[in-house]
Amino acid sequence: MQLEFSLGHPSFTLLHRAGLAGLWMTLKQLEQEGIQTENCPGELTWQTNDPRRVTMQWNGSDLEVLDWLLKQAFQVSPEGLIALRGLDSKTMPIQTQVTVHQGMMGTFLQHPSTRKSTGVISKSFSIEEDKPEIVVTYNALKSYVYQGFASILCDKKGYFLNKPVSVAGWLNPGAVVRHVAFSVETSFEELPENAFVLLFAPVACYYFLLRSKLRDKRAQYALVIPEVTNLEIYAKYRQQPQLRGVGYKDFFACSLGDAGLRFLAYETAADTAKTHKVERCQVLTLGTVAWSTQQKTRTDLHVVEADTQVLKNYQASRDFLSDRVVAGKNGGFVASSLARELISENLARKLPWYSGLSDRVNSNDLFKQLTYEREGLCNMVQKAQWNAESERLFVQACHEAIKFTYGQISSQAKKRGEIPNFDRETVRIRTGLSRCKNAQTFREFITDFWSRAGKIPTLQSHWLELMDLVTGRRDWKMARDLTLLALASYKGKGITDSDSELDDEEYMIDIDA
Repeated sequence: MQLEFSLGHPSFTLLHRAGLAGLWMTLKQLEQEGIQTENCPGELTWQTNDPRRVTMQWNGSDLEVLDWLLKQAFQVSPEGLIALRGLDSKTMPIQTQVTVHQGMMGTFLQHPSTRKSTGVISKSFSIEEDKPEIVVTYNALKSYVYQGFASILCDKKGYFLNKPVSVAGWLNPGAVVRHVAFSVETSFEELPENAFVLLFAPVACYYFLLRSKLRDKRAQYALVIPEVTNLEIYAKYRQQPQLRGVGYKDFFACSLGDAGLRFLAYETAADTAKTHKVERCQVLTLGTVAWSTQQKTRTDLHVVEADTQVLKNYQASRDFLSDRVVAGKNGGFVASSLARELISENLARKLPWYSGLSDRVNSNDLFKQLTYEREGLCNMVQKAQWNAESERLFVQACHEAIKFTYGQISSQAKKRGEIPNFDRETVRIRTGLSRCKNAQTFREFITDFWSRAGKIPTLQSHWLELMDLVTGRRDWKMARDLTLLALASYKGKGITDSDSELDDEEYMIDIDA
């Protein structure tokens, strides 16, 4: 029997190519561990010298050979954690082993029928100095469906099938029967050799646990599927220390874009595409929806590309708007960044990093959460790369207008012997901004706002550059977003950062699936 797989196969999706990379990594690891031909059933041999192709040959029973290979590839550690031979995951730090285990359990193996559990185990990790430990619970496994799939690929006589096999969601997340009453007509099928390749996709893919403050339970896990163009180069990328030794804190992402861009940026923003040829990846999110609460459903899918400016802005958001480890009722937990969630979603979709801010931050509660990250947003305004200098100047002009407006309030309050109420003015500005529904109403708002503030130096010096934003000729919604960004990022007299944990605990997810 001979099987030959190529990255150029016309029916291969990104997930199939990731599966081929996972198969290549698995066979390479067996070689490194000294698994010789005479030790393999059916005199199994393989060739991995071509970075775009894998060839396997054997004699004897197909079932015996495939069963041996799958049991070698997919194992369980003494702690009940999934152990992937292609990643040599047993030698990874325990925190990384747990992230791989939980990532697979939340994506490929989410349904209870796909695994046999021996019970729930708890582990404590200290992921930041002087911060409370994080307590992690997971279902320890005895076995899972990948280990016994050879019997599905072969007929009763042990020969490799020559007809398509049904593909369940655990083999291809999101590939589900559209209607139970028409299961035959609406189910997914694959040729047996393609299904075999899909088995190894979990080795090459990457996983994140999502803490979204905008999508809540609709986005609980992110599955990152790389675009593999060279098997050897991708294997080096997946096995680099930044990915092999990732800590538990880095298992958390706040959005689809955050997950995809972090995966692509694990090397260096400037060298990722050039050095390792990983230019893009496909990210799908799984979460709970109202019509299917018993299991997680695919809720979003997007292809994220590696672009130098995008990755630099993303890295800035990681630097200035990082997650925090905070104390909760049951130990520490990771509190995600609302601002980075907004920014990373925009960057992943090639939009300006502040785009849609007014539409998404549409309540006092969300705006209050955003202002808890005022200092980070202020740093983003100063350090991020802008599509046009006029955008940065517009925010600067708004900062000056806010400063002068607050100065007037402070002066008037001092004359009356009162404490200045800056919060009331902030609410007034934000409320007025939310009422802007077209270019005309925004123009009326911004001219009134700036005129009340008095002379604004940036506006006087750069009036011509700002005219298109002020009048709405360029994009009035962009100008509205920039105004809200200025309001949320302003740091001046009367403004203090809050370290409040707010309702971060409500976004904690019990990971025992």
